Amino acid sequence: MDSNKLSFEEAYKQLTDIVQKMESGELPLADSVAAYEQGIKLKAYCEQLLKEAELKIETLKVSNTGE
Repeated sequence: MDSNKLSFEEAYKQLTDIVQKMESGELPLADSVAAYEQGIKLKAYCEQLLKEAELKIETLKVSNTGE
């Protein structure tokens, strides 16, 4: 999976799916570790997208108040 091509919504959905699978207790240990690693990557990616969105919003606020 190349998370850099996912939308926020797609990445977040994959992350919640991973969490549900891990919480169910049905995954073998090796699969749980792999899912955890993938979840960490997806979490970081979602946080990056949110920070970018926040910066855009702040830029728009500053642009609108400066006029």
